[in-house]
Amino acid sequence: MVISSSQELSSYVSSFLNINPDNSVEITDEAKLISEGIDRLVFTQALSDDSALRHETRVMIRKIANVMGAHSASIYELYKAIGAGEVYGFSVPAMNIRMMNYDFSRSIFEEAQKIEAGAFVFEIARSEMKYCDQSPDEFSASILAAAVKSGYKGPIFIQGDHFQFKEELFRKSPQEEIDNIELLIKDALMAQFYNIDIDASTLVDLTKEDLTEQQKDNFEMTAELTRYIRGLQPPGVTVAIGGEIGHIGGKNSNVEDFEAFMEGYRGIIGNDTKGITKVSVQTGTSHGGIPDANGNVIKVKLDFDVIKSIGEVARDKYKIAGAVQHGASTLPEEMFHMFVENKAVEVHLATELMNIMIDNLPLELREKMHQWTIENCTDEREEDWNDTQFVFKMRKKAVGQFKKECWNLSEEEREKVRNALGEKLGFLFESFNLTGTAHTIRKYIA
Repeated sequence: MVISSSQELSSYVSSFLNINPDNSVEITDEAKLISEGIDRLVFTQALSDDSALRHETRVMIRKIANVMGAHSASIYELYKAIGAGEVYGFSVPAMNIRMMNYDFSRSIFEEAQKIEAGAFVFEIARSEMKYCDQSPDEFSASILAAAVKSGYKGPIFIQGDHFQFKEELFRKSPQEEIDNIELLIKDALMAQFYNIDIDASTLVDLTKEDLTEQQKDNFEMTAELTRYIRGLQPPGVTVAIGGEIGHIGGKNSNVEDFEAFMEGYRGIIGNDTKGITKVSVQTGTSHGGIPDANGNVIKVKLDFDVIKSIGEVARDKYKIAGAVQHGASTLPEEMFHMFVENKAVEVHLATELMNIMIDNLPLELREKMHQWTIENCTDEREEDWNDTQFVFKMRKKAVGQFKKECWNLSEEEREKVRNALGEKLGFLFESFNLTGTAHTIRKYIA
């Protein structure tokens, strides 16, 4: 499946496309491209040991996707319209694609096309890039290849999730951590991530009594990176930027926190710089959920009033789209319709989707991943966790270690994973009221 050299790549693709003198591409055999060509290209860009060949193949995938009518885009104009009250009635799912990106993304596109959905986001967090072994360049190429395979056409929203400050390093060497995140942003923009969530909520200092002082480092760093993104974004693109006021798993957010953040943030960026379009809040969830001794997720008391109240102020006072919910995938299914009812602009989904995938892998591979987790993640184990709880919380760290084994499953095994995902995605898309949103997207985004 994996192409071995640049010469073999050129020879192989000549059977279904022409490369023009200006390096643009022309599809000559669309049937072959979709039936086998895009498969070989996407496997090569993800699994080849040759970094130059991986990059060359990713560039080719982007060109092919563009010719086939699929391209990376910013969701900025849609969120601007939501902030202005022109658009409402649905919440946007943002799905963290941790493993088997090509198959995962195919499932998303296939379910979306069934209901003409267009308002959904593919994302990966700063931390996930490392333990899932996915660079921004690979991540976006895999998604665009899946669009080609699935016949999906239109704008595709690829997002950097939790471009998060490491508090310990920031306190010790602030410029070093700023440089780290700026380098990540640069790499992400080059890979056509046109949606970026800045997360400086780790810098919120709750020991301060004054709310502005609590949020000061947060809004200052968010403003600094906003300016950096605006200076680096490609011509014709306004990157959609998100901020965050409450660290997920910590103290619940409130309107006063939000206003302190926004007033400080807007005071820095001024009126001439386009600012954030949304803000992530803490409502009582925890990333990955909280498992009991049997590995079942404990039901949390989610404060939907946080989403509703902050969202109202966000739209009425600041004209941004509203509040974002993180850590939602492991919530009880009966809660999901409430995000639309309370006008959450975006809902982030990761752990449960990954769990569905892992639970549908062949038993032998799944057990190998769990054993690796037990043997290699002991430094992150909490004292009161049994093995079941530990594996539930930490098996995400095994994803990158078993990347090749997962990608190289048989088509039958991969189809089983896609079908299981598709069932869950269909439920989520219905819950978020995404039917027909492709038409809304086309109205605001080219």
